[in-house]
Amino acid sequence: MAGVWSISNGVTRLVENPGDLPFPNVPRRRKVLVHVPSNEVITSYNVLAGKLSSLGWERYYDDPDLLQFCKRSRIDLISLPRDFSKFKSVHMYDICIKNRNEFEVRDIQ
Repeated sequence: MAGVWSISNGVTRLVENPGDLPFPNVPRRRKVLVHVPSNEVITSYNVLAGKLSSLGWERYYDDPDLLQFCKRSRIDLISLPRDFSKFKSVHMYDICIKNRNEFEVRDIQ
């Protein structure tokens, strides 16, 4: 289980998205995917597709609800939500692991 434990009025509960907690004095950190060689923040799937294509990844059209990339030389598959606004840190880390030294996830405020 991932999240933050919140105590309110003597009741303890697990909040899976800690950004929903009312902490007005604590800045919320967002994560961004950065292409390390160019130091470019990935701002859209078009930009990401170009970077992945240059690394040998090809579009995989098996599921219409997902944007997927595969490499013929390996069994790896990158699956992303079709809507870029739903692109979360778990997807970013998946890309980083499968493309070591090419991408990294950074915190921004």
